[in-house]
Amino acid sequence: MLKKTLRWFALGLLASVLLLAVVYVRDMRRAYERVRGKSKVVASPYGEIEYTDGGNGPAVLVIHGSGGGYDQGELMVQAVLGNQFHWIAPSRFGYLRSTFHQGATFDEQAHAYAHLLDQLGVKQVAVVALSHGGPSALLFAVLHPERVTSLTLISCGVAASAAQSQTQANQKGDLLTTIFKHDPLYWGISRLFRRQLMELMGANAAVIAGLTPEQRLLVDQVIDYMNPVSLRSAGAAFDNQAALPNERIAAIKTPTLIFHATDDSLQLFHNAEFAAATIPQARLMRFEKGGHLLMAVEQTTIRASLQQFILASHAAHQSKD
Repeated sequence: MLKKTLRWFALGLLASVLLLAVVYVRDMRRAYERVRGKSKVVASPYGEIEYTDGGNGPAVLVIHGSGGGYDQGELMVQAVLGNQFHWIAPSRFGYLRSTFHQGATFDEQAHAYAHLLDQLGVKQVAVVALSHGGPSALLFAVLHPERVTSLTLISCGVAASAAQSQTQANQKGDLLTTIFKHDPLYWGISRLFRRQLMELMGANAAVIAGLTPEQRLLVDQVIDYMNPVSLRSAGAAFDNQAALPNERIAAIKTPTLIFHATDDSLQLFHNAEFAAATIPQARLMRFEKGGHLLMAVEQTTIRASLQQFILASHAAHQSKD
């Protein structure tokens, strides 16, 4: 009886493994196909820069977070921007087809944005950044102030901290960087332990439990669009190692809008407080709940406020010219 039970258990286990393997191969094929053939690439002194663009209206540079790429930028467009703007979504260094080289800095990434805009014939842009897209977006505003009509930060990293909570956040970042090195590992965790992955990505249990079906759909898209992670691992490692802007952001003169949740456990709220206190024209919209999933949790509020801010800043800039 015991042998028969063990035999059925082994067969069931084997069947489960085979099924998972089939689903994994299918999902990876779809993921690789999704990021092929859609984007464009331009050469630059900093290597190749991948991007997509679309829409009509004032130009907006959309800068993705860790684990992203141009495809996460496109999700940001769908979620909070819309096609009433001419959006440009690059893949940052080490993401998808954008080059990464050892010793790269966020300063160089900022200069790469300027080169991309030159190639596209775009003189000025509003800038919208998510999460670890923040450092290079801030430095773009520092190094190329004449090109930025407004700057928006959504749950962004800004400045280093010696606090214990920052150490814990850094540990999460280190673990995510390790997971991003391996397609099967990330896929398996995102499939079988999605709730735990969301917690690792900076959302607490209350935020996750409170997601509406529409919010959960956007979160699931962000998570699924990180596949294939192996094409993003160099970028994630770069994000985790490059120096943050810190006090240099005091030089920013452009109107700045900051969205951040106090319960974000990946990019801590001190980043928003520091940016709001240091950038002369910064305005902070504080949320008590949303964690690092704030873009999904407060999508309606962020979308309306962001669009109004970009348009008003663009109009004010036009009136000066």
